[in-house]
Amino acid sequence: MLELVFHGAVHNVRKSHTSAVMGLVLNVIQSSIMIIGFYVMFTFAGARPNSIRGDYILFLMSGVFLYMTHVKTMNAVIRADGPTSAMMKHAPMNTIIAVASAALGTLYLQVFSASIILYVYHAVITPLTFDDPVGMVAMLILSWATGIAIGMMFRAANPWQPRLFGMVAAVYTRINMIASGKMFVANAMPTAVLAFFDWNPLFHTIDQGRGYIFLNYAPRYTTIDYPIYVMLACLTIGLIGEYYTGKRASVSWTMGK
Repeated sequence: MLELVFHGAVHNVRKSHTSAVMGLVLNVIQSSIMIIGFYVMFTFAGARPNSIRGDYILFLMSGVFLYMTHVKTMNAVIRADGPTSAMMKHAPMNTIIAVASAALGTLYLQVFSASIILYVYHAVITPLTFDDPVGMVAMLILSWATGIAIGMMFRAANPWQPRLFGMVAAVYTRINMIASGKMFVANAMPTAVLAFFDWNPLFHTIDQGRGYIFLNYAPRYTTIDYPIYVMLACLTIGLIGEYYTGKRASVSWTMGK
């Protein structure tokens, strides 16, 4: 099973481009463009947050990397081969392997992109230091895990109403551009504004991640427990829904799409 997951992950990494190297390079470019875009936008708007003493580009990276990992993992899980896929005709294959492969492939791409960007910035522009690298990586993994859990819920519901739940997943992705709080500092938010963000597990992982990255920042309004509980709840619902949907799946659903 582990061997199948490994080969499935390699297949998912290569799907984005005929050349595996170009697929990785394109992912690095996409993350870099988002970081540069936010930097230019906030610099010209004069809205750079001053609540964290540290490298401003690293502040942007901490939000973008976790956001990209969460959202791309969720979309990869939703699009993974389902029970009516031709791949499921092969005896050892099942939907759990397909989902695990898609999630693992996305994690590899995002970790590779983040590592390359951080190394280039560290070597070319200015040296970087992290207060707690282990905690920083743990928040990246937690963002990835919550992406899997939420993606499993959308995946289980998608065959019943593909257009509706496809639209809901797209709206969730767009909302997270703001609701993830990747461009804001939770400690500096008014209580009334904080209520619009603290429902989001990604908001908690990004803020906690900055607490591990920056020596002078200690998160006061977010916790690690909340995204873990959300992940476990969503994963449980998603697995139950996946089992229920898989038992009733029909090839005609795929043909109808």
